[in-house]
Amino acid sequence: MILVGQYDSPFVRRVAVALRILGLTYEHRPWSTFGDADRLAAINPLRRVPALVLDGGEVLIESAAILDYLDEIAGEARLIAREGQARRTMLRICALATGLCDKLVSLLYEQLLHDKISDLWIARCSAQISDVLAALEAERVACATPFWFGATPGHPDIAVACALRFLAEAHPSLHAPAQRPHLAAHAAACEAMPAFASVVQPFSPPGRASRHGSAHGDATA
Repeated sequence: MILVGQYDSPFVRRVAVALRILGLTYEHRPWSTFGDADRLAAINPLRRVPALVLDGGEVLIESAAILDYLDEIAGEARLIAREGQARRTMLRICALATGLCDKLVSLLYEQLLHDKISDLWIARCSAQISDVLAALEAERVACATPFWFGATPGHPDIAVACALRFLAEAHPSLHAPAQRPHLAAHAAACEAMPAFASVVQPFSPPGRASRHGSAHGDATA
């Protein structure tokens, strides 16, 4: 398998962490949707990352679809409950985390890529980010297990930890770990694991006229 995309994207990193937790080997191609748009278009006409090229040449796009495939081939080692309320609850946490990443990327692009910045859009994204972080903190406070749904990390843990790292690096002014101590502890526990520590890339924001900056994945790139 070949994973396409840079690790400073929370969407790409989420897939990479899952691959490593599941013990699945892959080749990594750190292509950017800015600097490598033409190469990326050949495998994904949306020119988004992540993309996962399977051994037979099939290309999977969008992190949710890629992770669904990884769970399928992992069988009982899958990183999400197979059915029922547990699955719905895990998907809800994942949706909050990935939605948070969408807003973080939207806010970043508004600030860096537009000559005229919309204060209304900045305020809307900031409010959404704040509300999601508060909701995730409340969810984590109520959790009595080392990770969100047990003794080992699953997709919710990975998605939230990747989102929190991106928050800290892309929007340090919005990162307030002292106000969200349970999320901060969760992030620290995840980042200490080899599966997370082995897929870290320094954050590199795109410039206004740059074709070489990183891109940050899925629906917003």
